[in-house]
Amino acid sequence: MNSAAPAGTRVAAARWSALAHRWPSVVGLAAATLVLANGANRETLATIVSVAALCYLGAAAFDRPWVAWAGVGGASVVVVVSELAGLPWWVGIAVVAGVLVVVGLVGRVPRPALTAQTLALLGYGGLAVAALHLAPPVGLVLAGVALTAHGIWDVIHYRRNQVVPRSLAEFCVLLDVPLGIGFLVLAAIG
Repeated sequence: MNSAAPAGTRVAAARWSALAHRWPSVVGLAAATLVLANGANRETLATIVSVAALCYLGAAAFDRPWVAWAGVGGASVVVVVSELAGLPWWVGIAVVAGVLVVVGLVGRVPRPALTAQTLALLGYGGLAVAALHLAPPVGLVLAGVALTAHGIWDVIHYRRNQVVPRSLAEFCVLLDVPLGIGFLVLAAIG
């Protein structure tokens, strides 16, 4: 008696296995879809790109890739607490970024990664904050460009498998690029 599973069952199992292996892509794309479906604005995009950059900086500051995943929740808390305290969310992000740089310097983590992630946060975060101070359509375009550009940063980290876990970089690519492009399209048509 042959105990092998029928061919159809094996194919279905292989598909589920492939999908489970790509869970960061699925979750990133699902998150991008939800944000687009809920009609987010430039503030949402600016927050997302700044949180993403802060997660990368956290991983570099502690020289521990897993910190990037923890940073997703941590940075989200920073945004909420900042706003509850009556501060713009980006002030909280900036304060935590400063603390992370000091932690990295005191901890003597590799300078190239810490420097690159600090500059990335300044660049992407700076564009994000600038987007908030422009006319809404122009700000939306700038935030969309910043988020899409961060997707390129994600791809670099995914390919190099450095600073952050590949799973986080994969998640971010499938969040940043579709979301950034989606809002660029929305800005163009309306």
